[in-house]
Amino acid sequence: MDPAAVQLSPVLDLTAAAALAAELLPYRGRPLSIDASQVQRLGGQCLQVLLSAEHTWQADGAAFAIADPSDRFLADWRLFGAPDFTADPSPVATEFQP
Repeated sequence: MDPAAVQLSPVLDLTAAAALAAELLPYRGRPLSIDASQVQRLGGQCLQVLLSAEHTWQADGAAFAIADPSDRFLADWRLFGAPDFTADPSPVATEFQP
């Protein structure tokens, strides 16, 4: 099954967290690729949503990937000290593709 694709908004701040969670939820249990190429600001609440989604997809045995992260997305991600995603090709692994 080809992964569903979600394009992240440029601004992922406190006000975007609930909408992001609601946008991801319908894809639960399906392979999902998240395009982070347009992100200009990643806030803590959206980071938590993405980390939670990664764990949820892994628990469900579905592939989850954050693809093409912008430089700002990567900088903000690392600023929070969040762990990098693994690059294991197994169907339950999450990929973080810088």
